[in-house]
Amino acid sequence: MDDAEAQVTLIRRQIAAHRSSLDITSQSLVNETLPLSAQNDQLEDQLLKCRIVNPIDGTILTRYAEAHEFASPGKPLYKVADIGTLELRAYISGSQLPSITLDQPVTVFVDNGADGYKDYPGRISWISDKAEFTPKTIQTKEERTDLVYAIKIAVENDGHLKIGMYGEVRF
Repeated sequence: MDDAEAQVTLIRRQIAAHRSSLDITSQSLVNETLPLSAQNDQLEDQLLKCRIVNPIDGTILTRYAEAHEFASPGKPLYKVADIGTLELRAYISGSQLPSITLDQPVTVFVDNGADGYKDYPGRISWISDKAEFTPKTIQTKEERTDLVYAIKIAVENDGHLKIGMYGEVRF
């Protein structure tokens, strides 16, 4: 019986030693996984930064790079614009300024070829707070010396409006 009890005691000490060794090994494995987990998080962050995500829905106006070209951070790949709503930049005189307000509905007229003009509803989305000299596109020198205020008019695009088109505004 003494021999059997000695063997049981020996086996219990061996089990305790193995458990201690196992605890030490598993603790060291846990300690090793923490840096690996951090490295994994860094790699996932780098992969997210490698994806090209368009900030807005829109139409590509100009391409600066082609498919399968190397893209470096900060290098533009293309120029994109949302042409669903375009802004017409217009100029009003100081005497017209008191009669307009933000979100005021207006009518915008655009050349429609031989048919004359096509009209679009719009709204005033911005009014400049500073007067400026009339832009150079005005034909006569007398008109260019007048002070005007810039405004922007938001116009829904039905597909016929293009960036850079001229238009007229009726308040």
